[in-house]
Amino acid sequence: MLIHCFKKQLPSLLALLTLVIAAGPSSGQDPDPIATLQEEAVRANRSEWGHWGPDPSKYSSWKNHSNRLIPVYTFGMDLKSVSGENSVYRDRAALENLYGQVPSETFNPEAEYFDQTDVYRLQKSAFESGKKRIILFVFDGMDWDTTRAAAIAKQGKVSYDSGRGQGLAFQDYRGAKTDFGFYVTSPHNDGTSINVDDQIVTTPGGKVPGGYDPALCGATPWSPITDVDYPIAKSKQTKHAFTDSASSATSMTSGIKTYNAAINVDPRGREVLPIARTLQEKNIPVGVVTSVPISHATPACAYASNVHRGDYQDLTRDLVGLPSSYHPGGLSGVDVLIGGGWGTDKDTDGSQGKNFVPGNRYITSDDLAAIDVANGGQYVVAQRTPGKTGTEVLNDAVRHAKTSGDRLFGYFGVQGGHLPFRTADGNYDPVISFGNPTPEAAEVYSPEDGRENVQLREMAVAALDVLDARSERWWLMIECGDVDWANHSNNIDNSIGAVLSGDDAFAAVVEWIEQHGGWDETVLILTADHGHYFQLDQPEALIP
Repeated sequence: MLIHCFKKQLPSLLALLTLVIAAGPSSGQDPDPIATLQEEAVRANRSEWGHWGPDPSKYSSWKNHSNRLIPVYTFGMDLKSVSGENSVYRDRAALENLYGQVPSETFNPEAEYFDQTDVYRLQKSAFESGKKRIILFVFDGMDWDTTRAAAIAKQGKVSYDSGRGQGLAFQDYRGAKTDFGFYVTSPHNDGTSINVDDQIVTTPGGKVPGGYDPALCGATPWSPITDVDYPIAKSKQTKHAFTDSASSATSMTSGIKTYNAAINVDPRGREVLPIARTLQEKNIPVGVVTSVPISHATPACAYASNVHRGDYQDLTRDLVGLPSSYHPGGLSGVDVLIGGGWGTDKDTDGSQGKNFVPGNRYITSDDLAAIDVANGGQYVVAQRTPGKTGTEVLNDAVRHAKTSGDRLFGYFGVQGGHLPFRTADGNYDPVISFGNPTPEAAEVYSPEDGRENVQLREMAVAALDVLDARSERWWLMIECGDVDWANHSNNIDNSIGAVLSGDDAFAAVVEWIEQHGGWDETVLILTADHGHYFQLDQPEALIP
């Protein structure tokens, strides 16, 4: 009888043993330690291992951008033409031309850093030197500290405290000529007012001028900050504006300084041409990929123009070649556009002006129908489809576009407009973010949210395939936009997960390049548009 009972219970005992072994030693190890760090810090608004903002006594004292120096990694070219002795910050006349004046405490005859506008010049010079394929890879909101946090979590050790660093694919890759540097992102000004209906600037010059004071914020991204209020434009010594994503992306795509919220217009609201449109005039196809909504500031700056970043539906019209408020005659539109925004509806949206159409916030149903090849439009449309995997939907559209020669429009996302947020452990299970007076609830994804969407790396490779089928010369922006969303929420778990998601996309792009002719005719510039204000006080805390 005893033997019979044992045999009957054996499968259950073996299953229990398997779970125990899988869980590891019974030492109380946390299966998701970075998520636990985040949740505990939010609930206490206190953390010994790190904090956001100028006040170390609080886990969160700032949820916006900062004026810190931002890293850039190049592949297929170096930075000698813009850094060190060639830095614009060593030249008073060049600074005056850049900002319209020489900002206070900004001239620095020893500057090794350069300016964000130099990213535009690097792309331009790459094409002029004969490079045929240019990729601008933007990790929105990823400063040096965010990068280091992700590298520590991925490696499981603290391996550097200055410089380029190691541990992430884009830090370690040496299959092409590569370089590392850092630049200033400060805008022309903050506080400019506009009229979105008339598409005009009403208060040129704004309220706070741009500039960079290395004595207060450091000569490198890892230098100590001597005035904790300086990076957020609250210093009593020197006050310089910190950028938003629109101004900073305009600098990278059009090569000018402008006001915060501007999309490829100068400080007075006059249009400037992004590099994608100048290349397209030479019959070079261009594409845009993003993990956040298709007409958010950074992807919009790849091609569109508008006096305000919040005019989403009009920005999308520019991107897909339909008449818009800024371009009543319409632009040509990009050749590939893949991103988020699907399923995000609004009845009203004051930031979009009088011509806002209720429904999807980023593209109207009529505009989506108009661009579809099924209705005589220019784009093969691949959008999130109930009952189908996102991978299947996107791959089918890529095959169609390559065969037919049509353009490609991909539209995915969850509620809020972005792809599902990846967390530091590689899963998609966010925990709470900081909020006042109560924490922000964590996003929860259904099984359908996972199956019916795609990952950034899939979007990137799809764009590469379609662009390369259209021409041997092309330009592509890839944006890992969820880093910025995570950092605005002061969520270190989401932040690390977003960087790792973008790093996976970089690895996929590198693999594609190596399989399609290599680096001889390719340049990839990987950077961020701005930083936040995360400070890692105890790096070893992020070791899983």
